[in-house]
Amino acid sequence: MAKYNFKETVSKPDRLAPGHRMCAGCGATIGVRAVLRGLHEGDHAVIGNATGCLEVSSFTYPYTAWTDSYIHNAFENAGATLSGVETAYKALKKRGKIAEDVNYKFITFGGDGGTYDIGFQSLSGAMERGHDLTYVCYDNGAYMNTGIQRSSATPKYADTTTTPVGSQSNGKMQSRKDLASIIADHNVAYVAQTTLTRDFKDIHTKSEKAIYTPGASFLNVLTPCPRGWRYDASDVMEICRLAVETCYWPLFEVDHGQWHLNYMPKEKLPIEEFLKTQGRFKHLFKPGNEHLIQEIQEEVDRRWEDLLYKCNR
Repeated sequence: MAKYNFKETVSKPDRLAPGHRMCAGCGATIGVRAVLRGLHEGDHAVIGNATGCLEVSSFTYPYTAWTDSYIHNAFENAGATLSGVETAYKALKKRGKIAEDVNYKFITFGGDGGTYDIGFQSLSGAMERGHDLTYVCYDNGAYMNTGIQRSSATPKYADTTTTPVGSQSNGKMQSRKDLASIIADHNVAYVAQTTLTRDFKDIHTKSEKAIYTPGASFLNVLTPCPRGWRYDASDVMEICRLAVETCYWPLFEVDHGQWHLNYMPKEKLPIEEFLKTQGRFKHLFKPGNEHLIQEIQEEVDRRWEDLLYKCNR
């Protein structure tokens, strides 16, 4: 890959056009635009999109915000659909029915509900078979499109409509699933975890690497949701920064089985700095709930130490 050039990368034409119906301050559309900038100019893409916020807000027939070929998938089968398209493309190219100088890339987007949960079987199959495609999870930590219900990506003690905070509950009782590590155990070509850092270098470079590494690739992108997380729209980038600086969402990649840490905070911030930016955690800061924050901190620390071990740091 060419050396990263920020001005050149952000000057590429947007492949997700403005005018869609996503919320102001939504991390998903920022993430999608950043991922698609990993495509080289002149290359074509086939986009798969599992049912969710992104799908219902960017494609309402006959209107679309996507400039590339686009397929709306059911919640559970985005991985399978793009697996079939990629296989058909290879077969047609082998038969000479697609010109040799035409290059297509296959990219699937799914929220955490359609990736961690309902679509996991389809995703796992696509990864295990090694299809030459990139699956991108825009992880906003709940089923946001259908009413902010908890998913297995929802962090512990978050307030959702199916894990409501009250006199009998402190929110979701389970820790979130570590999906990037699970996909890495499929022995795929490339796995990376990223988010919306201020210079966008991390997500831009990882997207290009995922798209152009032969074989199956997976990107897990933290994309905050203003409705579900309850923050002001303008705070989206700061929340992403704090997710990284507290090590709630470390930046790492697994390249052909080799783990690499991409960012080491100079001073690891306490998890409170991330939690206090979001209304879904406001109950944790009531007197008497200090032990709940401590539980979250201990889980973050455990996962961070495990990651450092995997990365030989």
